[in-house]
Amino acid sequence: MKKNNNIKRMSRKKWREAAAFLSGEQNHTDSLKSNPVPDEGLKKQWEDIKMINRESNIDIEKAWAKVSQRISTEDMKREAAVNRYLTPMFVRVAASVLILIALGLTAYRVSVPRQITIATSSAEKNITIPLPDGSVVWLNRNSSFTYPAKFRGKTRNVTLKGEGYFEIARNEAKPFIINAGKAEVKVLGTTFNVITDNGNNQVEVFVTSGSVMLTSLNGEENITLKPGLIGKISESGTTAAVNSNSNYLSWNTEKLVYNGETLGKVFNDLKRAYNIDVKTDDPGIKELTLTTVFEDQPHDTIIKVICTTFNLKYEKNGESYLIMPR
Repeated sequence: MKKNNNIKRMSRKKWREAAAFLSGEQNHTDSLKSNPVPDEGLKKQWEDIKMINRESNIDIEKAWAKVSQRISTEDMKREAAVNRYLTPMFVRVAASVLILIALGLTAYRVSVPRQITIATSSAEKNITIPLPDGSVVWLNRNSSFTYPAKFRGKTRNVTLKGEGYFEIARNEAKPFIINAGKAEVKVLGTTFNVITDNGNNQVEVFVTSGSVMLTSLNGEENITLKPGLIGKISESGTTAAVNSNSNYLSWNTEKLVYNGETLGKVFNDLKRAYNIDVKTDDPGIKELTLTTVFEDQPHDTIIKVICTTFNLKYEKNGESYLIMPR
């Protein structure tokens, strides 16, 4: 309590003189000429403050200003009574206050978890992201995923934009929550696929194991999904249906299997799985049926297989293919 009273009685002028003296900006002040130079322990305290400042980008001058602002106008009137000397004890108290401020700000910076963002381009897919809790995420093309370097608190929160496949380490005491833009996906431990926008302004989730809770941002719509179900949610409602597309996860498995599927369906899957844009001006071509397996083959090879099978030809422009009759 005595140290606090001494701090209050320091005038603004004296605080500035102390700061200038300790920082090396002044070698002498009128108040210090008749007083001994602060001892080595005090100098070491000041050096410690400067070291903290270098490591955590803390502005000591701003911290000093915050301390000096605490001096009331009424106390300034007492300046004449204390101007005769500036004791090392007063300076030591000031340095201690700055050290506490610096350490407090450093602790705050350390307590904020660092956020990591992984983004993929149109040419990248199946980017594997190991998470600090042992979970794994695979990111599709044109997607981004943000997560903390360390999960803190009672939940494991991440953010997805685009599409990703999740294999979540089970932790019933710490739910895994995905911010999917228009909805929130909450799980304890499971495997599932998330699309933050399926083209119909919906968040879409396909569950392969465990269960997933899907909730709209306004909290009015929610649905719990079991394995094999595809759930779709928006603020206007929810739907759930059994997945009938064996190639739903082809972007992740890199494998397409067809047994009498129409080329129209095949073309859609090639776009989703391999980012191959296939078009035709002949509606009849889309009705042709194909039985084959594609497993991460070169794009040209896939198109050649299709054209050879049905006696077609193609023109290529970048990654776009126009298929037509011979």
